[in-house]
Amino acid sequence: MTAHRQPVRRSVLPAWAEDFGMVGVLLLLVVWFSWATWRDSAPTGAAAAGALAARIPASATAPRVVVVGRDIAEDHALADEVGVLLKVRGITPAGVFLGDPRSVRTGLESLASTGAPLTHLVTTPECAAWTLLQEFTNRFPRLGNPEIVQPVAERWPVFLTRQNLLNVANQITVVAILAVGLTFVILTGGIDLSVGSLVALSAVVAAWLVREKLGGVNAGAGALVFAALSAITLCGVIGLGSGVLIVAFRIPPFITTLAVMQVGAGLAFLVARGQSIYELPEASTWLGRGTGWFGMPHAVLLLFAVFLAAHFLMGRTVLGRHVYAVGGNEAAARLSGVQVGRVIVFAYATSAALAGLGGVVLASQLRSGAPTYGLSYELYAIAAVVVGGTSLQGGRGHVLGTLVGALIIAVIQNGMNLTNVESYTQKVVLGLVILGAVLADRWKQRLSGR
Repeated sequence: MTAHRQPVRRSVLPAWAEDFGMVGVLLLLVVWFSWATWRDSAPTGAAAAGALAARIPASATAPRVVVVGRDIAEDHALADEVGVLLKVRGITPAGVFLGDPRSVRTGLESLASTGAPLTHLVTTPECAAWTLLQEFTNRFPRLGNPEIVQPVAERWPVFLTRQNLLNVANQITVVAILAVGLTFVILTGGIDLSVGSLVALSAVVAAWLVREKLGGVNAGAGALVFAALSAITLCGVIGLGSGVLIVAFRIPPFITTLAVMQVGAGLAFLVARGQSIYELPEASTWLGRGTGWFGMPHAVLLLFAVFLAAHFLMGRTVLGRHVYAVGGNEAAARLSGVQVGRVIVFAYATSAALAGLGGVVLASQLRSGAPTYGLSYELYAIAAVVVGGTSLQGGRGHVLGTLVGALIIAVIQNGMNLTNVESYTQKVVLGLVILGAVLADRWKQRLSGR
């Protein structure tokens, strides 16, 4: 008898929709949170300086201008930029007073002793609401009745402000780097729970090396690079060991990496002796806080470099195809000549090394190392991978999809913070998002007959 072959069910969705359909979800989230945070907001910092300086008219008699602000970075940037723009027009501010109302009052009182009235007082909306400035004429009659020049509020989504978008990018950088490594592991059909503790271990080891062996606060750039590479290498070796245990002794990845997670966390506490390590030079913040091209943070530029390298590796190299082959059908891959064990070890070593890189970035952002860093990061990284479309069964997914998943997680968290959603509710929402992504993956598998 001739056996009847069962028809293979294929997905009703095009390939791009299956692999990158979450891009639409990301765009919908951006639109939603933009609408939810649409409110009156005034420009701050140097961005507000141009409009403020332009509102001070040039005249035959040079205007007498004072700048008032708080002792914060944004107001310092505003005062500096306003001063530059006014000097270009031949106007030198009579005074710049930055601080709390008491210190500003002291500065204005000393200025009032000269007896010359003011024509304009440049400030921020927060300072303009001070009683000191509201009653300016009564408190400083010798300074006259200057026009208070402050940024004009405009209706604009707070979510789409440049500062907030940079915050989103900075907040997701470490988790996204971890997610790249986890993508390799999950594509092989495995899991790695140790990356969060390796973040802490890397940050502590790098900071300890700088403090104890490389000069502390006087350490140079070469010493910082050496410490960072040492921490990353240590994590990579630990990941290599995890892969060998999984391949050689057939220990399930879940158990292996759960044990390594505990070992990594314990080592981090032992190295740091349960304390945070703060004795790092100012230059150590170059990677985590510095900015590069077009004002982009160095950490974000590093993140994109990691994703592009991983995308090239997975899509353009034999090794990348082997990773997919192992996850799709390990037995068939082995019969096809693929060195399955080496591919699995590579995946876990890469995941651990990228966790080490994430720890270095976090230590740079916080200018310290602590054994408590990286707590629950593995869960957020796994969520980013799953939400990005990588199948937990292995063999299917994309690194760029992981980037989209990481952005979705970041947008949800940031948007809920901006809309004052409490932290407990945020955990519920994130859990439902992960569950929804897994259910969508199972649905796609059923449609494709897998």
